[in-house]
Amino acid sequence: MATSAPAREDLLARYEPVIGLEVHVQLLTATKIFCGCRNRFGDEPNTNVCPVCLGLPGALPVLNRQAVTLALRAALATHCSVAETSVFARKNYFYPDLPKGYQISQYERPLATEGYLEVPSGGALRRVRLHRIHMEEDAGKLLHEGFPWSADKSGVDYNRSGVPLIEIVSHPDMHSSEEAHGYLTALKAVLLYAGVSDCNMEEGSLRCDANVSVRPRGADRFGTRAEIKNLNSFRNVARAIDHEVARQVAVIESGGTVVQETRLWNADRAETASMRSKEDAHDYRYFPEPDLPPLTVRAAWLEEVRRSLPELPADKRRRFVAAYALPEYDAGVLTFSREIADYYEAVARQSGNPKASSNWVMTEVLRKLKDADDAFSSSRLPAAHLAALVRLVDAGEVSGRTAKDVFEKMWATGEAPRAIVEREGLGQMSDEAGLQATVDEVVATSPDQVATYRKGKTATLGWFVGQVIRKTGGKANPQVVQALLKKALDR
Repeated sequence: MATSAPAREDLLARYEPVIGLEVHVQLLTATKIFCGCRNRFGDEPNTNVCPVCLGLPGALPVLNRQAVTLALRAALATHCSVAETSVFARKNYFYPDLPKGYQISQYERPLATEGYLEVPSGGALRRVRLHRIHMEEDAGKLLHEGFPWSADKSGVDYNRSGVPLIEIVSHPDMHSSEEAHGYLTALKAVLLYAGVSDCNMEEGSLRCDANVSVRPRGADRFGTRAEIKNLNSFRNVARAIDHEVARQVAVIESGGTVVQETRLWNADRAETASMRSKEDAHDYRYFPEPDLPPLTVRAAWLEEVRRSLPELPADKRRRFVAAYALPEYDAGVLTFSREIADYYEAVARQSGNPKASSNWVMTEVLRKLKDADDAFSSSRLPAAHLAALVRLVDAGEVSGRTAKDVFEKMWATGEAPRAIVEREGLGQMSDEAGLQATVDEVVATSPDQVATYRKGKTATLGWFVGQVIRKTGGKANPQVVQALLKKALDR
């Protein structure tokens, strides 16, 4: 018999999810981590390969300095402690996409440890602790479909073999799918701001595994965790966590035992399925990589990287609240993207009205980008043009309603707002003498509404204002119209 929804919610309320995330991030380098092959997505299979990334006998790896620099940027941007000396290790396992039979990674002595990420939560920022960031090379990619022989064979593309990665491992500090989604969103923003990666999940630049367990609420001891793989979007991370929490609770409540294992997320069926028993570190037979010396990061190099970092999302968010008197929500939306944040700030400075600028960027600009599923480009609507539109509204030269029509034309043509207003006669009517005749006409032709107003139902005034604005094609200044109507109605 199926459990009813209220009963299921009551059951889940008795258990606390414990969630940690492992995020693999491809670094934005021109070449691979240990050789000079191109690091580029979408090329013909097996064209960006050489003896080093194919693991041919006698080929020796040489560490890519730019990959280390980008890894250091990620470590400093997430407040980690960077080790002066870290060591590469061989992680041994067999899989067709791993030509050497081992992956060069870091194990006992990673590049960076014990940082934190500031994640928006309930209008504030909370910290999720990071356990470690280590560098490693990517494996190749198995191809199971899309080729004439796919019905009975699989292919392997080694173009991705040797692409530089960092793995960012959080502490188990998250307790809901919403918190996990917020963490990933904040992490992506930090990595994009810092120029570490393009974070394109569709191309595999950012990949996430979730470690999930449950325990009775109030308990200190962790439950047995399952690792969930094949999570190709933030939405699927959240869905997979919710499913896995419910599955583990059901296992425990039925008298069973949750086993440590790796599970795959099936998005079509919205469920996880067992893949294999979860490996422990000793299963990989880690040992120091004999062909690479220890990596030493001197203080001067670290300071050079630190100085090159831009203002990061959490700091920018706090500054927007303090400097522009924005609500926390506005500041969070505007700082998610560095390009949008810089654009907003340019509009706010030039318009002199930070809150109105925030409203225009958050509602109209972001709406247009969402509708078009397009990347932001300030050349589409220069900040100076949007700032000029804000000033026209503030000066009473254009009504708020008309301004939205002007915005649509600006977005389509790239023209300045004043040119559109003057060419199409969209300026706001603020002249009392010019509006008086329309006001008198509306009052004269609405005796029932006049009687209602004069009986004390003054809310009717809004109806009269709307009628005048409609008759002027939306051009009438509402404040001027309201003042004229009050004089006429109160006679």
